[in-house]
Amino acid sequence: MASDEMKPLRRDHGPAELMPLMAGSGVDATILVQCRHDLEETRDFLAIADKYSFVAGVVGWVDLRAEDVAEQLTALRLLPGGKRLVGIRHNVHDEPDAEWLCRPAVHRGIAAVFEAGLTFDLLVRTRELPAAIDLARRFPNGRFVLDHMGKPPIASGFSTFWEDAFRELAGYGNVWCKVSGLVTEADWSRWAPSDFDPYMQIAIDCFGPDRLIFGSDWPVSTLAASYSDVKSIATRLTAAAPSFADRFFERNAIAAYHLSTERNF
Repeated sequence: MASDEMKPLRRDHGPAELMPLMAGSGVDATILVQCRHDLEETRDFLAIADKYSFVAGVVGWVDLRAEDVAEQLTALRLLPGGKRLVGIRHNVHDEPDAEWLCRPAVHRGIAAVFEAGLTFDLLVRTRELPAAIDLARRFPNGRFVLDHMGKPPIASGFSTFWEDAFRELAGYGNVWCKVSGLVTEADWSRWAPSDFDPYMQIAIDCFGPDRLIFGSDWPVSTLAASYSDVKSIATRLTAAAPSFADRFFERNAIAAYHLSTERNF
């Protein structure tokens, strides 16, 4: 993406801006998810979670290749808001190596994430899906969340390679799928809600009603759509099955991230 296309994101996006958007779309709680490979960002997110009860969890970052991943996770959990740390993510699709997830040092770090009882978010594109499949196979007792449906190349046309890999990954019962980020994979200025229906249909066919999670991808999604637009698109998935909505918008996230149910979400 050209740098000027990302310019709208180069400012602070905080709780005061997000809360009315959530309220307007009937959303009670959210999970903050890492953007940068930066421990300070994770500390900041935990501080926000400590201050705002609507933040149900934080998916943060640690250097998975480090020797002291377990110690870093322990230190984060001791911070204010540390109990809200529910997962770890790395921007794998930005790594030059398509098999970055297959590195032994990375495996060691991810093992520490699971030993700490946390979830690992898979931020991958089609190129990295085979490595994600290998990871799900290696860690059958770990919990994975596939972000943005593996970023299907919607704007450039349907990819059977993406679909085949997506279906294979879905075959592992320890993987959940976040239906999010689709608007920014489409043509930002020419998308229509129906453009996403084939992809969401594949998602429900593969992951079923118990392993799909709604995600707004805010504020990145604002490059192509409003918060309410994104929620409306996702609602198309549940329109024919109201009983599924409760799981898609709430309970599946609680299961995938082991969120506390002490508060009303």
